Amino acid sequence: MEVNQAKQEHLLALKVMRLTKPTLFTNMPVTCEDRDLPGDLFSQLMRTDPSTIKGAEALMLGEMLTLPQNFGNIFLGETFSCYISVHNDSTKVVKDILVKADLQTSSQRLSLSASNSAVTELKPECCIDDVIHHEVKEIGTHILVCAVSYTTQFGEKLYFRKFFKFQTDEVFLEAQIQNITTSPMFMEKVSLEPSIMYNVTELNTVESGEEGESTFGKMSYLQPMDTRQYLYCLKPKPEYAEKAGVIKGVTVIGKLDIVWKTNLGERGRLQTSQLQRMAPGYGDIRLSLEMIPDTVNLEEPFDIICKITNCSERTMDLVLEMCNTRSVHWCGVSGRQLGKVGPSAFLSLPLKLLSSVQGLQSISGLRLTDTFLKRTYEYDDIAQVCVVCPFMNES
Repeated sequence: MEVNQAKQEHLLALKVMRLTKPTLFTNMPVTCEDRDLPGDLFSQLMRTDPSTIKGAEALMLGEMLTLPQNFGNIFLGETFSCYISVHNDSTKVVKDILVKADLQTSSQRLSLSASNSAVTELKPECCIDDVIHHEVKEIGTHILVCAVSYTTQFGEKLYFRKFFKFQTDEVFLEAQIQNITTSPMFMEKVSLEPSIMYNVTELNTVESGEEGESTFGKMSYLQPMDTRQYLYCLKPKPEYAEKAGVIKGVTVIGKLDIVWKTNLGERGRLQTSQLQRMAPGYGDIRLSLEMIPDTVNLEEPFDIICKITNCSERTMDLVLEMCNTRSVHWCGVSGRQLGKVGPSAFLSLPLKLLSSVQGLQSISGLRLTDTFLKRTYEYDDIAQVCVVCPFMNES
C-alpha cells in the first residue's frame, strides 16, 4: 500500500478497508508435561486465553475471527469490494466535502464513486461512509485512488488523496473431464501445457509429507458417466506482464494433455488444440497521464503530460482535438497533427490547461482521430485535480 503524506494537518481522516470474508484466528499453543519446570502454568494460560476453544485449548484454530490487515490477493473475475470512510477528527464543522474513488489500471481510469455530489457539511465526530464494487477484468497493477476535498469554516479549500496498490496477475482455468464410456478408466495424466506467455501451477494435489497427494485419492479411477474438475493457475511471465499490447484480445493460454487406460490396460491419449480466453480489450488507443499536479490555482495555467499508446496492430495517423468543458479550458491549438504512431509505439505529449471553477475537477475533453480509418476516440474523466483560490489561502 502506498500513501501520499499530506504537507499539513487535515481536519478529516480517510480510512479504506477491503471487504472480504474474515479468517479464523490462529494461535501457537505452548505445552509441556506436568513434571517439567513450568508445571501447569502453560495450561492455565491457554484456558484463560479468549482466543482458544474451551476443552480444546491445544488446537491452533480458535473461535475468533480476524479481519483482513491489507488488500491481499485479488484474482481476475473476482468482485473487488471496498469500504471508504471519511471521519471529522476535529472540533470544527467542515463544509462541501467531496469524496471520489477511482481505479487506475494499465489501460484506463474508472470512477467507482456512487455519487459525485458534495456533502453540505460534516459535524465533528461524524463520518461519511461509502461502499464501492468493481469486477476485476484486467491483469496487472491496479491502483485505487481516493481523493477528498473540503472547505474549512474560514473558506479555505483543502484537498488530499491516498493510493492503494494491488496486483491481479493470476488466471484460473477449470477443466471438466467426463467418462462417457460404459466402463471405468484409470486417469494416468491430466496436465496443462502453457503457452510461452504463461507459467502454470497445478492445484489438484494436497501437501502430504514430501510428496503431494492427489485430491482424487490414491486410486485415480473415473467411473462411467462420472465427471472430474481439474484446476490450474496461470500467471503471465514477467517479460509479458507489463506489456499492454501483448496480452490483449484473444489470448492463447495452452493445451490440455490427457492420458488414460481402460480396464483391460488399453492406453488412450487426447491432446486438445490451443485453449483461448477472451482477455479484456485495451482498445486501439490508450491515453494515460504521466504527470499531473495535485493542486493548482484558480484560472492559472498548469502543465500535464499525456502518454498516447497505439495498442492496435496497425499504424495510426493521429489528430488531437481539445474541447473545453464547463470548468476546464485547454490552452493551445486544437486539431493539431500528432503524426504517425506505429503498433505498440507511444508518444508523450505535454499539454497546458486551466480551470475556472474551484474544487475537485475532472480533466475531460480530449479527442483523438485516426485519419487513416476516420475513427474518433473520446476521453473524459481522465484524472482529477484540486483547484484552489490563491487569494483565499493567503487570507
